[in-house]
Amino acid sequence: MPVQQAQGIADDRKLDLVEVAGTANPPVCRIMDFHKYRYEQRKKTQESKKKVTASAVKEVKIRSRTEAHDIRFKIDHMKKFLDKGHRVKISVFFKGREITRPQLGRDMLDKVLDTISDFATPEGTPRMEGRHMSVLVVPNKVVPVKGTSESAAPGTVAAKPAAPAAAPVVAPTPKAPTPESTTPESTTPESTTPESKGD
Repeated sequence: MPVQQAQGIADDRKLDLVEVAGTANPPVCRIMDFHKYRYEQRKKTQESKKKVTASAVKEVKIRSRTEAHDIRFKIDHMKKFLDKGHRVKISVFFKGREITRPQLGRDMLDKVLDTISDFATPEGTPRMEGRHMSVLVVPNKVVPVKGTSESAAPGTVAAKPAAPAAAPVVAPTPKAPTPESTTPESTTPESTTPESKGD
């Protein structure tokens, strides 16, 4: 179809003539509302961006001599970050001569990792980086239970499905006795011989 004819059809419908495959021979065009098309494309792009959640790395700093109350406060922050899908970097800083006793920092990290094991999993083992020891933790993976519509809350492990109940045992019903077919005895008539009368 000539371009002029296609353009005339588009004008009659108050639409646009858009080239969709210019390298084809002959080129392929489409009659459409170009502004509506661009609006739908932008809307699809925005929707796809909403579904993609960027995972950031949050850092929580503690010391080898941090008090238990402060540790619980830090753990609450870690849980909030992990519930949002972020990874958390736990760092133990050594101040002054504390660097000569790195085992204290390792014990502190092990204690924190044991506390958050219900909702977080470490990636690798703690390692020294200058004057601090750090480890990266990620949220626990949630395994959905088959047959349930609602997903489990973040940081929780799905319960195992209950075993199916055993089928009740039904005793077999005794068969009713089948009456034997009775055949009436055939009676054979005795042959009677008439008595001969004497002369």
